Amino acid sequence: MRTETVKMNSPKAWLLAARPKTLTGAAVPVMIGLSIAWVDAKMYGDDVFSWTAAVLCLLFAFIMQIDANFINDFFDYVKGTDDRETRLGPERACTQGWVGIDAMKRAIAATTCLACVVGLPLVFYGGLEMVLVGVVCVLFCFLYTTHLSYMGLGDVLVLVFFGLVPVSITYYVQLHTFSVEVIIVSLACGLVIDALLLVNNFRDRDTDRDAGKMTLVVRIGAEAALRLYLGVGVVACLMGVMFWLNGHVLAFVLPLVYLALHAFTWLRMKQIGRGRELNQCLGETARNIFVYGVLVSIGMLL
Repeated sequence: MRTETVKMNSPKAWLLAARPKTLTGAAVPVMIGLSIAWVDAKMYGDDVFSWTAAVLCLLFAFIMQIDANFINDFFDYVKGTDDRETRLGPERACTQGWVGIDAMKRAIAATTCLACVVGLPLVFYGGLEMVLVGVVCVLFCFLYTTHLSYMGLGDVLVLVFFGLVPVSITYYVQLHTFSVEVIIVSLACGLVIDALLLVNNFRDRDTDRDAGKMTLVVRIGAEAALRLYLGVGVVACLMGVMFWLNGHVLAFVLPLVYLALHAFTWLRMKQIGRGRELNQCLGETARNIFVYGVLVSIGMLL
Protein backbone atom coordinates (compact mmCIF):
# COMPACT_ATOMS: atom_id res chain seq x y z
CA MET A 1 0.00 0.00 0.00
CA ARG A 2 1.45 3.34 -1.03
CA THR A 3 1.92 5.76 1.85
CA GLU A 4 1.83 9.47 1.09
CA THR A 5 4.78 11.49 2.34
CA VAL A 6 3.43 14.08 4.78
CA LYS A 7 5.36 16.19 7.26
CA MET A 8 4.23 15.53 10.82
CA ASN A 9 1.67 18.01 12.19
CA SER A 10 1.85 20.06 8.99
CA PRO A 11 -1.20 21.84 7.51
CA LYS A 12 -1.45 19.03 4.96
CA ALA A 13 -1.43 16.46 7.76
CA TRP A 14 -4.31 18.20 9.54
CA LEU A 15 -6.24 18.56 6.29
CA LEU A 16 -5.94 14.82 5.70
CA ALA A 17 -6.92 14.12 9.32
CA ALA A 18 -10.03 16.29 8.95
CA ARG A 19 -11.16 14.15 5.97
CA PRO A 20 -12.81 16.98 3.98
CA LYS A 21 -14.63 14.52 1.71
CA THR A 22 -16.77 13.42 4.67
CA LEU A 23 -18.17 16.94 5.06
CA THR A 24 -20.74 15.99 2.42
CA GLY A 25 -22.49 13.92 5.06
CA ALA A 26 -22.56 16.92 7.40
CA ALA A 27 -23.78 19.41 4.80
CA VAL A 28 -26.60 17.43 3.17
CA PRO A 29 -28.92 17.07 6.22
CA VAL A 30 -28.60 20.76 7.06
CA MET A 31 -29.14 21.67 3.41
CA ILE A 32 -32.36 19.65 3.28
CA GLY A 33 -33.61 20.99 6.61
CA LEU A 34 -32.98 24.56 5.49
CA SER A 35 -34.70 24.10 2.12
CA ILE A 36 -37.87 22.75 3.77
CA ALA A 37 -37.77 25.50 6.40
CA TRP A 38 -37.31 28.16 3.70
CA VAL A 39 -40.41 26.97 1.84
CA ASP A 40 -42.54 26.62 4.98
CA ALA A 41 -41.36 29.99 6.31
CA LYS A 42 -43.20 31.67 3.44
CA MET A 43 -46.44 30.79 5.24
CA TYR A 44 -45.37 32.90 8.21
CA GLY A 45 -43.73 35.79 6.38
CA ASP A 46 -40.40 36.54 4.72
CA ASP A 47 -38.78 37.75 7.94
CA VAL A 48 -39.17 34.41 9.76
CA PHE A 49 -36.20 32.64 8.17
CA SER A 50 -32.85 33.48 9.80
CA TRP A 51 -29.72 33.28 7.68
CA THR A 52 -27.56 33.68 10.78
CA ALA A 53 -29.11 30.58 12.34
CA ALA A 54 -28.70 28.76 9.02
CA VAL A 55 -24.97 29.51 8.91
CA LEU A 56 -24.53 28.49 12.56
CA CYS A 57 -26.26 25.15 11.92
CA LEU A 58 -24.01 24.46 8.96
CA LEU A 59 -20.83 25.45 10.82
CA PHE A 60 -21.79 23.34 13.83
CA ALA A 61 -22.38 20.33 11.57
CA PHE A 62 -19.03 20.81 9.82
CA ILE A 63 -17.06 21.20 13.06
CA MET A 64 -18.75 18.22 14.69
CA GLN A 65 -17.94 16.09 11.64
CA ILE A 66 -14.26 17.08 11.82
CA ASP A 67 -14.32 16.43 15.57
CA ALA A 68 -15.78 12.97 14.96
CA ASN A 69 -13.07 12.27 12.41
CA PHE A 70 -10.33 13.27 14.86
CA ILE A 71 -11.90 11.13 17.60
CA ASN A 72 -12.21 8.17 15.24
CA ASP A 73 -8.62 8.56 14.07
CA PHE A 74 -7.26 8.74 17.62
CA PHE A 75 -9.23 5.98 19.32
CA ASP A 76 -8.98 3.49 16.43
CA TYR A 77 -5.22 3.97 16.59
CA VAL A 78 -5.14 3.54 20.37
CA LYS A 79 -7.34 0.43 20.19
CA GLY A 80 -5.22 -1.02 17.42
CA THR A 81 -8.13 -1.20 14.98
CA ASP A 82 -6.13 0.69 12.34
CA ASP A 83 -3.18 -1.35 11.14
CA ARG A 84 -0.84 0.01 8.48
CA GLU A 85 -0.39 -3.40 6.89
CA THR A 86 -3.98 -4.63 6.82
CA ARG A 87 -5.92 -1.38 6.44
CA LEU A 88 -7.99 -1.24 3.25
CA GLY A 89 -9.52 2.21 3.59
CA PRO A 90 -7.95 5.66 3.19
CA GLU A 91 -4.86 6.17 5.34
CA ARG A 92 -5.32 7.62 8.82
CA ALA A 93 -3.28 10.43 10.32
CA CYS A 94 -2.29 8.89 13.66
CA THR A 95 -1.54 5.47 12.19
CA GLN A 96 0.65 6.95 9.47
CA GLY A 97 2.44 9.25 11.92
CA TRP A 98 1.22 12.39 10.18
CA VAL A 99 -0.22 13.71 13.45
CA GLY A 100 1.25 13.07 16.88
CA ILE A 101 -0.91 11.51 19.61
CA ASP A 102 -0.62 14.48 21.97
CA ALA A 103 -1.36 16.89 19.12
CA MET A 104 -4.47 14.90 18.21
CA LYS A 105 -5.65 15.01 21.84
CA ARG A 106 -5.34 18.79 21.81
CA ALA A 107 -7.10 18.97 18.45
CA ILE A 108 -10.03 16.91 19.76
CA ALA A 109 -10.35 19.21 22.77
CA ALA A 110 -10.13 22.31 20.56
CA THR A 111 -12.69 21.19 17.98
CA THR A 112 -15.09 20.02 20.70
CA CYS A 113 -14.88 23.41 22.40
CA LEU A 114 -15.19 25.23 19.08
CA ALA A 115 -18.32 23.26 18.21
CA CYS A 116 -19.83 24.27 21.56
CA VAL A 117 -18.94 27.93 21.02
CA VAL A 118 -20.45 27.94 17.52
CA GLY A 119 -23.54 26.03 18.58
CA LEU A 120 -24.31 27.99 21.75
CA PRO A 121 -25.79 31.05 19.95
CA LEU A 122 -28.46 28.75 18.50
CA VAL A 123 -30.08 29.04 21.94
CA PHE A 124 -31.28 32.49 20.84
CA TYR A 125 -33.06 30.93 17.87
CA GLY A 126 -34.18 27.50 19.08
CA GLY A 127 -34.41 27.93 22.85
CA LEU A 128 -32.56 26.34 25.78
CA GLU A 129 -33.31 22.89 24.38
CA MET A 130 -30.46 23.51 21.94
CA VAL A 131 -28.05 23.05 24.88
CA LEU A 132 -29.35 19.52 25.38
CA VAL A 133 -29.07 18.81 21.65
CA GLY A 134 -25.46 20.00 21.67
CA VAL A 135 -24.53 17.93 24.72
CA VAL A 136 -26.06 14.79 23.19
CA CYS A 137 -24.22 15.38 19.90
CA VAL A 138 -20.86 15.75 21.66
CA LEU A 139 -21.49 12.75 23.92
CA PHE A 140 -22.39 10.38 21.10
CA CYS A 141 -19.54 11.74 18.98
CA PHE A 142 -17.24 10.03 21.51
CA LEU A 143 -19.43 7.01 22.24
CA TYR A 144 -19.68 6.05 18.58
CA THR A 145 -15.98 5.34 18.08
CA THR A 146 -15.18 4.16 21.58
CA HIS A 147 -18.09 1.76 22.14
CA LEU A 148 -21.18 1.80 19.95
CA SER A 149 -19.57 1.11 16.56
CA TYR A 150 -18.06 -2.08 18.02
CA MET A 151 -21.57 -3.20 19.02
CA GLY A 152 -23.04 -2.82 15.54
CA LEU A 153 -25.02 0.30 16.43
CA GLY A 154 -23.30 2.62 13.96
CA ASP A 155 -26.13 2.44 11.44
CA VAL A 156 -28.69 3.42 14.08
CA LEU A 157 -26.57 6.39 15.08
CA VAL A 158 -26.32 7.49 11.45
CA LEU A 159 -30.12 7.52 11.19
CA VAL A 160 -30.30 9.64 14.33
CA PHE A 161 -27.33 11.99 13.97
CA PHE A 162 -27.19 12.33 10.19
CA GLY A 163 -30.94 12.21 9.72
CA LEU A 164 -33.36 12.96 12.53
CA VAL A 165 -31.22 15.40 14.51
CA PRO A 166 -29.66 17.65 11.84
CA VAL A 167 -32.67 17.83 9.51
CA SER A 168 -35.38 18.25 12.13
CA ILE A 169 -33.36 20.48 14.47
CA THR A 170 -32.28 22.74 11.59
CA TYR A 171 -35.97 23.07 10.71
CA TYR A 172 -36.95 23.60 14.37
CA VAL A 173 -34.39 26.37 14.86
CA GLN A 174 -36.09 28.31 12.06
CA LEU A 175 -39.80 27.65 12.75
CA HIS A 176 -39.92 26.27 16.33
CA THR A 177 -42.04 23.30 15.29
CA PHE A 178 -41.85 19.93 13.58
CA SER A 179 -44.03 18.24 10.98
CA VAL A 180 -44.64 14.71 9.78
CA GLU A 181 -42.98 15.63 6.48
CA VAL A 182 -39.82 16.80 8.23
CA ILE A 183 -39.55 13.62 10.32
CA ILE A 184 -40.03 11.35 7.30
CA VAL A 185 -37.58 13.33 5.18
CA SER A 186 -35.02 13.30 7.99
CA LEU A 187 -35.23 9.50 8.19
CA ALA A 188 -34.87 9.27 4.41
CA CYS A 189 -31.77 11.47 4.61
CA GLY A 190 -30.36 9.23 7.34
CA LEU A 191 -30.87 6.16 5.15
CA VAL A 192 -29.09 7.79 2.22
CA ILE A 193 -26.10 8.73 4.36
CA ASP A 194 -26.04 5.30 6.01
CA ALA A 195 -25.03 3.93 2.60
CA LEU A 196 -21.61 5.51 3.22
CA LEU A 197 -21.18 3.57 6.46
CA LEU A 198 -22.43 0.39 4.82
CA VAL A 199 -19.90 0.46 1.98
CA ASN A 200 -17.15 1.36 4.46
CA ASN A 201 -18.03 -1.58 6.71
CA PHE A 202 -18.55 -3.86 3.71
CA ARG A 203 -14.98 -3.18 2.63
CA ASP A 204 -13.61 -3.70 6.16
CA ARG A 205 -15.76 -6.70 7.14
CA ASP A 206 -12.84 -9.13 7.43
CA THR A 207 -10.51 -6.83 9.38
CA ASP A 208 -13.39 -5.63 11.58
CA ARG A 209 -14.29 -9.22 12.43
CA ASP A 210 -10.67 -9.97 13.34
CA ALA A 211 -10.55 -6.84 15.54
CA GLY A 212 -13.78 -7.79 17.33
CA LYS A 213 -15.66 -4.88 15.77
CA MET A 214 -19.11 -6.40 15.24
CA THR A 215 -20.59 -3.98 12.74
CA LEU A 216 -23.97 -4.64 11.17
CA VAL A 217 -22.23 -5.89 8.02
CA VAL A 218 -20.17 -8.36 10.06
CA ARG A 219 -23.34 -9.58 11.77
CA ILE A 220 -25.53 -10.06 8.70
CA GLY A 221 -22.89 -11.08 6.15
CA ALA A 222 -21.76 -9.74 2.79
CA GLU A 223 -24.76 -10.77 0.66
CA ALA A 224 -27.31 -9.29 3.05
CA ALA A 225 -25.18 -6.15 3.35
CA LEU A 226 -25.26 -5.70 -0.42
CA ARG A 227 -29.05 -5.99 -0.43
CA LEU A 228 -29.25 -3.53 2.45
CA TYR A 229 -27.03 -1.04 0.62
CA LEU A 230 -29.37 -1.06 -2.37
CA GLY A 231 -32.40 -1.06 -0.08
CA VAL A 232 -31.55 2.10 1.86
CA GLY A 233 -31.47 4.10 -1.38
CA VAL A 234 -34.72 2.60 -2.67
CA VAL A 235 -36.57 3.10 0.61
CA ALA A 236 -35.29 6.68 0.96
CA CYS A 237 -36.67 7.57 -2.47
CA LEU A 238 -39.99 5.84 -1.74
CA MET A 239 -40.28 7.90 1.45
CA GLY A 240 -40.00 10.94 -0.82
CA VAL A 241 -43.61 10.28 -1.83
CA MET A 242 -44.36 12.52 1.16
CA PHE A 243 -43.09 15.42 -0.94
CA TRP A 244 -45.51 14.56 -3.72
CA LEU A 245 -48.45 14.30 -1.32
CA ASN A 246 -47.60 17.78 0.01
CA GLY A 247 -47.45 19.29 -3.47
CA HIS A 248 -43.66 19.23 -3.99
CA VAL A 249 -43.59 16.90 -6.99
CA LEU A 250 -40.08 17.82 -8.13
CA ALA A 251 -38.67 17.02 -4.68
CA PHE A 252 -39.85 13.45 -5.29
CA VAL A 253 -39.00 13.14 -8.99
CA LEU A 254 -35.54 14.73 -9.12
CA PRO A 255 -33.95 12.38 -6.51
CA LEU A 256 -34.73 9.46 -8.84
CA VAL A 257 -31.52 10.55 -10.59
CA TYR A 258 -29.74 9.81 -7.31
CA LEU A 259 -31.38 6.37 -7.20
CA ALA A 260 -29.95 5.52 -10.62
CA LEU A 261 -26.45 6.54 -9.48
CA HIS A 262 -26.92 4.57 -6.25
CA ALA A 263 -27.88 1.46 -8.24
CA PHE A 264 -24.79 1.76 -10.44
CA THR A 265 -22.58 2.00 -7.35
CA TRP A 266 -24.31 -1.06 -5.90
CA LEU A 267 -23.56 -3.01 -9.07
CA ARG A 268 -19.91 -1.95 -8.83
CA MET A 269 -19.80 -3.12 -5.20
CA LYS A 270 -21.13 -6.53 -6.23
CA GLN A 271 -18.58 -6.78 -9.01
CA ILE A 272 -15.58 -5.80 -6.86
CA GLY A 273 -16.61 -7.84 -3.83
CA ARG A 274 -13.73 -7.07 -1.50
CA GLY A 275 -10.44 -5.23 -1.23
CA ARG A 276 -9.13 -1.70 -1.62
CA GLU A 277 -10.91 -1.23 -4.94
CA LEU A 278 -14.09 -0.72 -2.92
CA ASN A 279 -12.74 2.73 -2.05
CA GLN A 280 -14.03 3.70 -5.50
CA CYS A 281 -17.52 2.85 -4.28
CA LEU A 282 -16.89 4.88 -1.13
CA GLY A 283 -16.12 7.95 -3.23
CA GLU A 284 -19.10 7.34 -5.50
CA THR A 285 -21.41 6.95 -2.50
CA ALA A 286 -20.24 10.29 -1.07
CA ARG A 287 -20.96 11.85 -4.48
CA ASN A 288 -24.39 10.22 -4.59
CA ILE A 289 -25.27 11.57 -1.16
CA PHE A 290 -24.40 15.09 -2.26
CA VAL A 291 -26.45 14.67 -5.44
CA TYR A 292 -29.42 13.53 -3.34
CA GLY A 293 -29.18 16.55 -1.05
CA VAL A 294 -28.88 19.00 -3.93
CA LEU A 295 -31.78 17.46 -5.88
CA VAL A 296 -34.12 17.35 -2.88
CA SER A 297 -33.27 20.96 -2.04
CA ILE A 298 -33.74 22.13 -5.61
CA GLY A 299 -37.02 20.24 -5.83
CA MET A 300 -38.29 21.95 -2.69
CA LEU A 301 -37.16 25.44 -3.72
CA LEU A 302 -38.67 25.15 -7.21
